[in-house]
Amino acid sequence: MGKDNLIFLEIIEWFDETGRELVHRIPEKGSGEIKFGAQLTVRESQAAVFFYQGKAVEAFGPGRHTLKTANIPILTKIASLPWAMNSPLRAEVYLVNLKVFTNLKWGTRDPVAFKDSELGLIRLRAFGVFNLQVVQPVLFINSLVGTQGMFTTEEVEDYLNKVIVSRFNDYMGHTIDSILNLPSKYDELSDALQKRLQQDFSHFGLALTHIYVNAITPPPEVQQAIDDRARMGVFQDMNKLMQMKAAMAMEKAAGAEGGAANGMGMGMGFMMPAMFAQYFTGAKAGEGPSQEPAFCPECRSAVAANARFCPQCGHQQVVFQQCPKCGKNLAPGARFCSRCGQAATEKPKPAICAQCGAENLPESLYCNECGEKLGS
Repeated sequence: MGKDNLIFLEIIEWFDETGRELVHRIPEKGSGEIKFGAQLTVRESQAAVFFYQGKAVEAFGPGRHTLKTANIPILTKIASLPWAMNSPLRAEVYLVNLKVFTNLKWGTRDPVAFKDSELGLIRLRAFGVFNLQVVQPVLFINSLVGTQGMFTTEEVEDYLNKVIVSRFNDYMGHTIDSILNLPSKYDELSDALQKRLQQDFSHFGLALTHIYVNAITPPPEVQQAIDDRARMGVFQDMNKLMQMKAAMAMEKAAGAEGGAANGMGMGMGFMMPAMFAQYFTGAKAGEGPSQEPAFCPECRSAVAANARFCPQCGHQQVVFQQCPKCGKNLAPGARFCSRCGQAATEKPKPAICAQCGAENLPESLYCNECGEKLGS
């Protein structure tokens, strides 16, 4: 029997040679006739989602799995005669990379508007890096990937960058009064951004493991004003220093008996600010990023990383879709959310600025174009 007349079963596996692919579909173009009994091999750092007749029917963890379809060798070819020997029972496998993707860039393409309490309306540029990981493969494919054959970090960075910049602008407008006080709050800004963005990323089945703010820069004219302000502060400090030295000279001239004690007191006065600065800086430097355990989104009980259902309330942990309003995990094919009644297919509306008419991401607090508070 010739090789061309044999019917072979598929062996499905994937190796990411680029190190930048989040998802890879097999077959890469269109869909295929995956036969009954095809063998799927999933690595430790991967997860697989099996789509059959247009629907996600199963998610697989590491190991070797047997795929079951109605495409039976030889019989399927005979039954496919009306469709030009192409079986209508289409199937594809999406293999998802579960590793942590590091050093992804975020930043403002166009400066965002910020109302400074001392400098007035200014425009800021900001940039940094972030790390992400796919934690809900089915939700990630259904919400972001769609029917693309390959989906890389470069393709997801563009959209997530808009989300990060929008939340950055909200935080700045809500908590920072002036950029003059900003350099000391970079760590606080990174922590607050990460907590706020966790919710946004979870709607796509992603986890934001870390985010860092590298720099926030105002326009050149604003930088010049800040430099001028700093020079004035130096001159004031120099004036205070000269006054202090004059007072010390007068005290020393008044009597040599208490001079040594006064000198020691002044030395302690110089040392105290440095001691307190070292104390507070050391306390903060010792803090590391906390690794939070996985929790059920319904009852908040701790669950294992690979659990399919919550051991306490039975809520499914493999998410096929989420409610766009309240974030509840929805059952496959659900048309409405059982918690809030929101239509499962309805997309949240963008926030329109009443001042300039610009479109912003849903739930944004401040406009990226003019800096005005939305909804006011």
